[in-house]
Amino acid sequence: MNEVPRIGIVSALHDELAAVLQRLPDEQRAPVAGRDFWCGHWHGHALVAVLARVGKVAAATTATILIERFGVDRIVFTGVAGGLAAHVRVGDLVLARELLQHDMDASPLFARHEVPLYGRARFATDAALSDALARAAQAVLARPEATLGAGVTREFALHAARLHQGLVVTGDRFVAAAADSAALRAALPDALAVEMEGAAVAQVCHDYGLPFAALRTISDRADDSAHVDFSRFVARVASPVSAAVLEAYFQSL
Repeated sequence: MNEVPRIGIVSALHDELAAVLQRLPDEQRAPVAGRDFWCGHWHGHALVAVLARVGKVAAATTATILIERFGVDRIVFTGVAGGLAAHVRVGDLVLARELLQHDMDASPLFARHEVPLYGRARFATDAALSDALARAAQAVLARPEATLGAGVTREFALHAARLHQGLVVTGDRFVAAAADSAALRAALPDALAVEMEGAAVAQVCHDYGLPFAALRTISDRADDSAHVDFSRFVARVASPVSAAVLEAYFQSL
């Protein structure tokens, strides 16, 4: 490669990243640490796309490689999450403004959720990068049929999908029971959604002083009431929507 990719695009699962990879006309595979990093260009902007794998350790490893080996100057995490707040519905988008590890608890040495030696529990995302993604997301949500087609939009009732912005929480446990969701809402009443990677990447980016943003599509309500076929939802909705938002973002640069 003659040029080092500068923007890192990360997802946890292959299906979440599939639509993004389809948009890289000149992708080149660079295997590192058991991961395939796909280097290419999108609307003239150099980037590298990669699967973080699932969980905080895997995500932190991936983010560190992106920064140290590939020299990215910002990272965007995209994929799916479970909705926590009552007003967050399946098909909505959630843009993290802060991220927190809901399973971090070093008490009584430190306050619950506080990351030891950091003096904080919450890691803010980059305001400018998040603002740009918010504008791109609103543009995509205004015309869902243009991205998904009328049939998929009707199937998943996405005409009224909304963008939410605020706290997203991360943990090394797949939250899929109503009791677990209720416990998270009680402990963190402003949490919008839950996933398994974002706060780890946010902490790595904090360490390196690197802009970070995270945009998630809500695939379920993080309880036992889900009725959506997860794999179909990711392939038909979440992945195309993520790619469309990133497309709008790159066009705006």
